[in-house]
Amino acid sequence: MENNTIITEICCGSVEDVLASKEAGADRVELNSALFLGGLTPSLGTFLLAKKIDGIKILPMVRPRPAGFFYNDHEYKTSVYDAKLFVEHGADGIVFGFLNADGTVDEKRTSEFVNIAAGRDAVFHRAFDLTKDPFAALESLINCGVTRVLTSGQAPSVPEGLELIKELVEKANGRIEILPGAGIRPTNVANIIKYTKVTQVHFSAMVGRHEPSTQHNPTLSFGGVLRPREDLIDVTSADKIVNMVAAIRS
Repeated sequence: MENNTIITEICCGSVEDVLASKEAGADRVELNSALFLGGLTPSLGTFLLAKKIDGIKILPMVRPRPAGFFYNDHEYKTSVYDAKLFVEHGADGIVFGFLNADGTVDEKRTSEFVNIAAGRDAVFHRAFDLTKDPFAALESLINCGVTRVLTSGQAPSVPEGLELIKELVEKANGRIEILPGAGIRPTNVANIIKYTKVTQVHFSAMVGRHEPSTQHNPTLSFGGVLRPREDLIDVTSADKIVNMVAAIRS
């Protein structure tokens, strides 16, 4: 595939982010909430407003909580309900990930979500990067009918996981799409595409925007131990996406 046909997917956390992504020419959005926590299920209201934006595909994340992917029955039932609502309201696909306690793919729940997607994209997210055997996990996802898998190559970032991503593309052999994500920048994206032979990339394009209502007590945080800054909002930069697209096509 030529570089000018590489699919670009943006990790977004708001309707504003989706608008910026569309304006910059991105192809697809993974819609989340709580990007600071790696992405959680967005509100239905956020999704419905995002779907009003023509010309870009919207795939909501279905992740009921942070910290792993082995869910109890209540968490899973919540996920099923969210997924069905998204599909009923026009999602172009759903993004999810279910693991067993031993770090293998939960094939039962994964297959159920493929069925919920009902022909739309069924995307297994970076829960894949926690599996104990990535090649066995890949075959499980193929057997379940998953459309693609988002992965950093089981490393903190794609540049560090290049070898595994390349092997996954080869092992997949067109049976499932491999979507690299984490640490992709305009300075490394061309090499990633060339080396791994992927046909799409996933990245965020965030910049910080000052939040004025915190000015009288800017050091206070409501995030517990993690203590995220309350005086900055992460928003998607259209310029960053344009730069990435230019780097892909150069």
